[in-house]
Amino acid sequence: MDKIWLKNYPAGVPADIDINQYQSLVQMMEESFKKFATRDAYACMDKRITYGELDNMSRQLAGWLQARGLKKGARVAIMMPNVLQYPVVMAAVLRAGYTVVNVNPLYTPRELEHQLKDSGAEAIFILENFATTLEQVLSKTAIKHIIVANMGEMLGALKGTIVNFVVRHVKKMVPAFSLPNAIRFNKVMSEAASSSFTPVTTTHDDVAFLQYTGGTTGVSKGATLSHKNVVANILQNDAWLSPSMAGHADEQKVIVCALPLYHIFALTVCSLLGTRIGALNLLIPNPRDIPGFIKELGKYRVNIFPAVNTLYNGLLNNPGFAALDFSGYEICSGGGMAVQKAVADKWLATTGCAIAEGYGLSETSPVATANPADTKVFSGTIGMPIPSTEIAILDDDGKPVALGERGEIAIRGPQVMVGYWNRPEETAKVMTDDGFFKTGDVGIMDERGYTKIVDRKKDMILVSGFNVYPNEIEEVIVAHPGVLECACIGVPDANSGEAVKLFVVRKDPSLTVDQLMDYCKEQFTAYKKPKYIEFRADLPKTNVGKILRRELRDEKKA
Repeated sequence: MDKIWLKNYPAGVPADIDINQYQSLVQMMEESFKKFATRDAYACMDKRITYGELDNMSRQLAGWLQARGLKKGARVAIMMPNVLQYPVVMAAVLRAGYTVVNVNPLYTPRELEHQLKDSGAEAIFILENFATTLEQVLSKTAIKHIIVANMGEMLGALKGTIVNFVVRHVKKMVPAFSLPNAIRFNKVMSEAASSSFTPVTTTHDDVAFLQYTGGTTGVSKGATLSHKNVVANILQNDAWLSPSMAGHADEQKVIVCALPLYHIFALTVCSLLGTRIGALNLLIPNPRDIPGFIKELGKYRVNIFPAVNTLYNGLLNNPGFAALDFSGYEICSGGGMAVQKAVADKWLATTGCAIAEGYGLSETSPVATANPADTKVFSGTIGMPIPSTEIAILDDDGKPVALGERGEIAIRGPQVMVGYWNRPEETAKVMTDDGFFKTGDVGIMDERGYTKIVDRKKDMILVSGFNVYPNEIEEVIVAHPGVLECACIGVPDANSGEAVKLFVVRKDPSLTVDQLMDYCKEQFTAYKKPKYIEFRADLPKTNVGKILRRELRDEKKA
């Protein structure tokens, strides 16, 4: 397919980016640290740190990590929400020559154990709120170094003490834990002040991040993102958005970072792109607290607001949101899940800034397509391929279909992952011989080069922008002694887009929905937990006994 989308590109957006202007993400970050040294880089709970402070702290911490004897390429896990320690640790890990393994802090012990073992992580930075989870699986992992952070330690002495007291004793959000060899983050930073840092030569081919995803099957796999992949996507996003950002170079932008930094969308579009343009990232540790979130938004003149549909909808449905000042809003990006037209229309009417929907995956670092950032209407599509990116629509044999016909969306570009970590067979399943990544999503491209997603080849369920894989859910549920067999599908949900529904054939007739829900709560982080459970006498199967999820889905639609 000729690049038909190029003739519809917004003015000022190039067809391609020059990936060779930076040899690594470290080089790009260090350039910004110096260029914007006096600017505030991150703000969280009224405390700010500058790019200069981020530069110094991350360099010192990188030296401390190197002194632990970790070799170049070692994997270091970060298991924290959006707190000020996160960008410091992330920059330190990369500058020391290591690979960041981003971990969802709400993981259950089972989920955490798999990710730490699969990645081979040797060190972990973890917020104390989640340390009890690590304690339960530590002996089964390769973790040698544990650094425990707390909510208050970077907020200043007085505020930090108050925040920690409330978090620990009032809200009781820190379950008891015992990690005898762990070191407190503050102590590490104190020791790091006298550490010597040895700069490491990092290239395009070195691995920057392992972003865990189910891929096209249920086993959680690490999408291996090289420095080249991530640098490319930052430059692609910068090229795409720049024409829509008035005063790009001189006026500091404020980016709302309410999406979790362990998620690839926030990691690239908020944190790393923000560093590239010298923006102030407003970190929101708990966006589910909508009134608290709105209060924080009221303190800043926001310019860039990346979010998922559920977050936009949650804000719109709180009466306090409409009273905010939206005069600074320049770009509102929607991703992670489909943006609903009703939400987009209400957002535009309320803020005056249209949601520009984009599309991507962990495997594409993540952005592959986007609507023009200065759009005035909601298109209902995922937009056009961003610079240096190609989209092909393929039939079941991997051949391109005619324009306007449906097929599997495939992506080629410098942001496409190296592959799945230590899983060459899984990588081979999703990559074509000519370098396209097969997404599993079914779409139609129109004559303008805009693509609309119409179906999904894979059985993945999308809950508030997070992937849920039926195979994983079913494997865990069937291990329950009261379950004979089960199947899980996604069903429409007004709040989260889709929700998980579980169909179960009981082995133990006395098994109740509540008992199974309690079991699920122990095994799965919240977004994976089934919202509905239905007991059945049997499940639809093929003649060889394979459970037919599609029949269950079709049954729900009928």
